[in-house]
Amino acid sequence: MRAIRLHDTRSGELLPLAPDDPTRVGVYACGPTVYGRIHIGNARPFVVFSVLKRFLQHEGYGVDLVINVTDVNDKIYDAARAQGRPSAELAAEMTELYRADTDALGLGRPDHEPLASETIGPIVAHIAALVDGGHAYAADGDVYFRVRSDEGYGSLSHRRPDDMDQGEDVEGSQRKEDPLDFALWKGHKQGEDTVWDSPWGAGRPAGTSSARRWQSSCSASASTSTAAALTSSSRTTRTRRRRRVLRVAQSSRSCGCTTA
Repeated sequence: MRAIRLHDTRSGELLPLAPDDPTRVGVYACGPTVYGRIHIGNARPFVVFSVLKRFLQHEGYGVDLVINVTDVNDKIYDAARAQGRPSAELAAEMTELYRADTDALGLGRPDHEPLASETIGPIVAHIAALVDGGHAYAADGDVYFRVRSDEGYGSLSHRRPDDMDQGEDVEGSQRKEDPLDFALWKGHKQGEDTVWDSPWGAGRPAGTSSARRWQSSCSASASTSTAAALTSSSRTTRTRRRRRVLRVAQSSRSCGCTTA
């Protein structure tokens, strides 16, 4: 296999691709939030990472591509309520339409497409690991990521936390230790028709907010589906998985792609 270099967002440099297993690459990317039909913005990451998979396979690598689907979210609740139907029903319909639309691109399917609703256990486990490590805290049924506990937060977007403004009037701001902190888990609220148990009370993953496209389901899916494909590597340890959670979390404004 010839040497491959990829642009590294953090350093801004072209760096050699160096997967843990020299013959296989794991790629994780965020998929859509399914409250309506997908648009070109949703199709872009599907195309980019599907083409990347094809290129890597052409170069001789085995590739495991994971693209999640966020099917639990405030926008889904709002859209379903407006249509007078269960949110899970709307999400399931939009998920199937997303798959049909992306099938029409002729690029094949990802190897794994985990749904947030089917990954609640790993999501809760990852949030609990962040709480245990001092990187997150519970507050009145919600759980927030403690941004300033991560020294590298913002390094992917090249922004210092002191220069970030998440707004003081957003939901839950009165429960935060710091205005920059953001929700990983939200306690159950009236009008939400899906709910799961957690150590912090009944609720659901925070999903996407209007100010940030970071999802707790991203890190959980990355560490379950991608790590499952990498179990042959002795270096796929709990420490690496937890570091991946933080790497995804600290990107601030976007849930990016991770490779392993």
